[in-house]
Amino acid sequence: GQTECSGVATINTIERNKISTIGFTIPGAETRLSAEGEIQLRGGHVFKGYWNNPAKTAETLTEDGWLRTGDVGKVDNEGFYTITGRIKDIIITAGGKNITPAEIESALKFSPYVSDAVVIGDKRKYLTCLIMIDQENVENFAQERRIPFSDFASLCAAPEVVALIGEEVAKVNKQFARVEQVKDFRLINILLTAEDDELTPTMKLKRSFVEEKHKGLIDSMYRSEAA
Repeated sequence: GQTECSGVATINTIERNKISTIGFTIPGAETRLSAEGEIQLRGGHVFKGYWNNPAKTAETLTEDGWLRTGDVGKVDNEGFYTITGRIKDIIITAGGKNITPAEIESALKFSPYVSDAVVIGDKRKYLTCLIMIDQENVENFAQERRIPFSDFASLCAAPEVVALIGEEVAKVNKQFARVEQVKDFRLINILLTAEDDELTPTMKLKRSFVEEKHKGLIDSMYRSEAA
């Protein structure tokens, strides 16, 4: 858990638990969701502030003592909390809708053909996505159908592969409200490794780095928006 929380604030017990949640609030602790959907904590387990750093303390604690965890989440009618993303990653569309991209990205990564995904859309009219395909599974798909390709880039460029990923995106879109649906996507056609700056040590795409490096790809998905 978070050091500033001095331990746990929610728990799943043997008697009362739900898979994929972080549990319910423990006795003596308080948990709430802010207007932005951030999970916030309060109680004797929450620290009083940073030593000789009032500015940092003010950033981390609300005026009435709630700890800003930085995690975005939701709570069900039984009091079980689920973390859906990080507050710093929240997308605010041009229409003012707050969207947690991690939920959409996680759904996309359930596809055997998608290795990773980065949803784009901050200050935009609609969402788009950069997708890194699963090399092994997509290669098998192409070989079984005798789709010609010579390298990773040509595999990503194959119309049949683009159509395949489009079908996967369409399946995921059915799980979300219209404003949360991905309207367009592009495939990252460079085979990345752990040594690449675009990936974390756990082989996840770095959102800010990817958005900067692939700005051209992103802009190509919003040309109609600018027109």
